[in-house]
Amino acid sequence: MDAIKPELLRGSLELMVLSTLSGGKKYGYLIQSTLWESSRETIEMKAGTLYPILHKLEKEGWVKCHWESDTGRRRKWYELTAAGKKQLKSQADEWWRYVECLRRVLAPLGELSPQTA
Repeated sequence: MDAIKPELLRGSLELMVLSTLSGGKKYGYLIQSTLWESSRETIEMKAGTLYPILHKLEKEGWVKCHWESDTGRRRKWYELTAAGKKQLKSQADEWWRYVECLRRVLAPLGELSPQTA
C-alpha cells in the first residue's frame, strides 16, 4: 500500500500513538512496529517523529513512562494515564466526525471512490 502524505498525517499522529498505547504499555520500537502492523504497513513512524510526540503526551499528563530492564535491555516503557484514556476518546470521537464529514463531501465521486478492505 502506498504511503500517506505527511500533510495528511500531521493532525492524527498523537491519536495514533494514544490508540497504540490503549492496548497496554509499550516501549518506543514496539509502538512503531505495532503502528506499522495495525496500519497494514502504511504508517511508518520514524523515531524522530515518535519521541517528540511521546514527550509532548507525557508533558500533557496523558502518558506516563518508566524504565525497565526485565528483558535484559534497559527500555523506557510508556502507558496511558486515566487522562490519556479520556484524551484518546475525545480525539477519536473528533476524528470519526471528520471521517463522516469527508465521506459526505466525497460521496459525489461515487464509483471513483476506492473499495475499503
